[in-house]
Amino acid sequence: MVKAKYQGVLDLGQKLNIQDGDVSEDNGTLKIKGTAQTQYEKNQLWDKIKEIGGESPSDIVADIKVADTSVYHRHTVKSGESLSKIAKHYYGDPMKYKAIFEANTNILKNPDVIHPDQELIIPNL
Repeated sequence: MVKAKYQGVLDLGQKLNIQDGDVSEDNGTLKIKGTAQTQYEKNQLWDKIKEIGGESPSDIVADIKVADTSVYHRHTVKSGESLSKIAKHYYGDPMKYKAIFEANTNILKNPDVIHPDQELIIPNL
């Protein structure tokens, strides 16, 4: 029953390719664990849990680890994107594009020039 309630979280976990995933139900509490690739992916899962169960859900216990703690995320540039759009997506603030640029000076020479399929590091702030 509680598993069905949180099916959206389980679906997102599959979409994000969460590693070492395990799901069990015990006395009306759903227990999930696994390893997200980045902190951003872990946050996405927690946001989904809170969207379904509220700020402090009592019917789910989640143990989500992060495989790569050196970055917030790794982003593959899509056509039409800019550093400010990417910064707004990850940080909620387009002006944080400078942090993304600084983290990627090995492949970027100008913050106004990015290309589709480039993999950018989204740094921890």
